[in-house]
Amino acid sequence: MSYPLITADELRGLIERQAPLRILDCRARLGDPEAGRHLWRQGHLPGSQHLDLDRDLAAPPGEGGRHPLPSRDAFTASLQRLGLGPEATLVVYDDRGGQLAAARAWWMLARWAGHPAVRVLDGGLAAWQAAGGVLEIEVESEALPLEPSDWTPSFDDGAWVTADALLTESPRLVDARGEARFRGEEEPIDPVAGHIPGARCHPSAANLTAEGRFRPAEALARALPEAEVAYCGSGVTACHNILAYAVAGRPLPRLYAGSWSEWIRDPDHPIER
Repeated sequence: MSYPLITADELRGLIERQAPLRILDCRARLGDPEAGRHLWRQGHLPGSQHLDLDRDLAAPPGEGGRHPLPSRDAFTASLQRLGLGPEATLVVYDDRGGQLAAARAWWMLARWAGHPAVRVLDGGLAAWQAAGGVLEIEVESEALPLEPSDWTPSFDDGAWVTADALLTESPRLVDARGEARFRGEEEPIDPVAGHIPGARCHPSAANLTAEGRFRPAEALARALPEAEVAYCGSGVTACHNILAYAVAGRPLPRLYAGSWSEWIRDPDHPIER
């Protein structure tokens, strides 16, 4: 797996050299499935395509939680529709420092689907604009149709775990939600508050500087707890913590894809406050 971050200047260099490259806009807003595509239409990195959190990076909500993983076939179909393959570097970005869908896209592409070169734009859209990068506004009806690919990824299902695995293995857990949600003092999204017993809290926001870029690898290595499984509310921001472990050069935790929103669906699952 290649180093997971790329700076705006490095990305501009790849574009100028016309290196094999695909850029994926992963902006999203929780609770508004249409927001990401609307933001993409308003302005995006030149040549980028929109990779949608709800349509491409998750299956419909249900027993598996609010953002369960799509099936292998469904995700493969999304990648082929966008013409993606292993021959080009994939750069993913959002406007939340990677905390929302960009980190999820990185994990699904690099860790689960096994793409050899996936990088997250450090600082996202704001970093691109701060470095003088322009945005492109594209009318979809005027866009050239994409040439679909025939890439069939080699999925590694060992990269994620189920609730049953947590109960039988009792791994060390790291929770990416904020401290108040972790302690059960507030729960603005899910119907039950608290956390999985034995977990440690490391909010994904703690991985970033005030400017929305990742903290230095040495600082992350000191701050991240020992963990074998990462989770959050629905399996999205947990990927940001896994990305932070990659930046820090630490062993990567597996993802509990269903996360808290799946865990609490079973009243027999223990919870801690």
